[in-house]
Amino acid sequence: MSINRREFLKIVGASAILALGGVAIADGIDKDNLEVSQFLPEPGALVAGKWAMVVDVRKFKTEDDYKRVINACNSIHNIPDFGEPKDEIKWIWTDTFEHAFPDEYEQKYMPASLERMPFVLMCNHCDNPPCVRVCPTKATFKRADGIVMQDEHRCIGCRFCMAACPYGSRSFNWRDPRPFIKKENPDYPTRTKGVVEKCTFCVERLAEGLMPACVEASNGAMIFGDLTDPNSEVRKALSSNYTIRRKAELGTGPNIYYIIGGTDNA
Repeated sequence: MSINRREFLKIVGASAILALGGVAIADGIDKDNLEVSQFLPEPGALVAGKWAMVVDVRKFKTEDDYKRVINACNSIHNIPDFGEPKDEIKWIWTDTFEHAFPDEYEQKYMPASLERMPFVLMCNHCDNPPCVRVCPTKATFKRADGIVMQDEHRCIGCRFCMAACPYGSRSFNWRDPRPFIKKENPDYPTRTKGVVEKCTFCVERLAEGLMPACVEASNGAMIFGDLTDPNSEVRKALSSNYTIRRKAELGTGPNIYYIIGGTDNA
């Protein structure tokens, strides 16, 4: 998509207003010029009415189980390793139950195993993503199939999306990430200093008929599929297991579900 000089100035002007604390910018932006076109999928691509993921926490039994899915994502997406927690770029990571599910954690009587175990976290690809609403350049947008995207070429580094996301699912490149990529994957673009990035449900793999890298590496612990299809694997998993979602009470509509109990064998 291309925009002319006048449209570009609208975007820059709106960004400046928002940076100064203005809130009434939506009327000044022609959304039709900013939305990314929805392209018809190529033959063989995986498609869905709405993509969702189910994480069966019972099947993560060792530290290697977590490392395997994280490393799979990091390697194909050229995620840098700065060696400093403050500079960390994360698409998929782990955290404690207390931090991942603060409202659930307030329950007095829960299995001790839940309190101790780490949980795999990523962008929740929300039905109502607050990150999309605040982005002045539409660098982050929601696809028709529910995937919340991040276009690093449009990103101006304002980090409003990071402030709006209640899940901490976005990372900012404070430093040039390219020298810190351990082994570059030439099939996936690298990023630059000053842009935000995050999980995209491996849209580049879906376009080729492949499942997300983390799902392939999880040995069945992560299930990905069409939430609108009653016969999909995610729907079957949800119908036979007890699941929770992160901060669902906020009304964002997260599409990552975590199995913590049910009829399936762990």
